[in-house]
Amino acid sequence: MTALAAPWPAAVADPQRGRRVAFEPMTDADLDAVCEVEKTAYAHPWSRRHFADSLASGHPAVMLLAEPLPGEVPHPKRGDGRVLLGYLVAMPGVDEVHLLNITVAPAQQRQGWARFMLDALVLWSRGQGAQWLWLEVRAGNEPARTLYTRYGFQQVGLRRGYYPAGGLQREDAVVMSLDLAVRGPGGGV
Repeated sequence: MTALAAPWPAAVADPQRGRRVAFEPMTDADLDAVCEVEKTAYAHPWSRRHFADSLASGHPAVMLLAEPLPGEVPHPKRGDGRVLLGYLVAMPGVDEVHLLNITVAPAQQRQGWARFMLDALVLWSRGQGAQWLWLEVRAGNEPARTLYTRYGFQQVGLRRGYYPAGGLQREDAVVMSLDLAVRGPGGGV
């Protein structure tokens, strides 16, 4: 599978908010804005190097951008004035895709953007010929675990001490998978 074998969805209208949203490839020029969101979203964010290494490795990395709503001030600021709603980084493998990072900007959370990005990732992964979508999530991240479970992911394992948790502490990762041959976007059969 190659990162360019299937396109990401084109711009679509967001009927709830009256603006257009679009996926665009993440580039080195976007890393300052992405890292700014990452630092506000997580106690233990990915570093700039994590993102740069993913881009250098050719991993699919896309941003979800939107036209600003009236009175909305995009943060972080972008040269084109659009709002960075979120982003994801994935790693294709043989018959599978591994979701490495999916983040919704804190100001945009609880509006359905994570599910929207998962739907796009499922469609993209199928276009790659993948049969499975894999991810790890912090054991203590109940909102994300709930989202993934409702979406149709199944817990298939546990990686003890996988994530840093401050000082010398570590947090377990729950390993989850989604059978793309069985599940449709949104977790439907």
